[in-house]
Amino acid sequence: MRRICVFCGSSQGSRPEYGAAAEEMAAELVRRKIGLVYGGGKVGLMGSIADAVLRAGGEAQGVIPEHLMAREVGHNGLTKLHVVGSMHERKALMADLSDAFVALPGGFGTLEEFCEVITWTQLGLHAKPCGILNTLGYYSPLLQMFDHAVEERFLKPENRALVLARVAPGELLQALEEWRPTHIEKWLSRETR
Repeated sequence: MRRICVFCGSSQGSRPEYGAAAEEMAAELVRRKIGLVYGGGKVGLMGSIADAVLRAGGEAQGVIPEHLMAREVGHNGLTKLHVVGSMHERKALMADLSDAFVALPGGFGTLEEFCEVITWTQLGLHAKPCGILNTLGYYSPLLQMFDHAVEERFLKPENRALVLARVAPGELLQALEEWRPTHIEKWLSRETR
């Protein structure tokens, strides 16, 4: 993996552990020589992870729409800042630049972005691993919802298994590196016959 896209909050959250987890993820990325792709902001966990990657000598690329740059939340000290016209362009470019996706704690935007890329994996639009850093059990209710969707037969077990979740950044990155999309490859080969 050359670059990982990290979705996370534009807020620091209520507990210092969230910021600490973002900085620990940054250290792991740099240690493994993996670049960061993220939403391009300088505030909240977004700013924390980007600043930590840059301080450690790593690569941090941001992708931000023009309307957010106008609000002066864009991070101007990045390795590269891509300014795009819309949120749709932002998400498409972030996906193109990345080899995997990770969700740190965040709000609606983080949830929406992560669920979209996991859906793309499920549909075979890409074969990139998707993981959740479950700091302080922040995502435990969401993971329980995914399990409930399996129980109620709205989600297949093999698709539920596409969501990797770990508590420690190093363990999550290791799981992403070891992930193999076997059922997606079978599905894609069926589609191309």
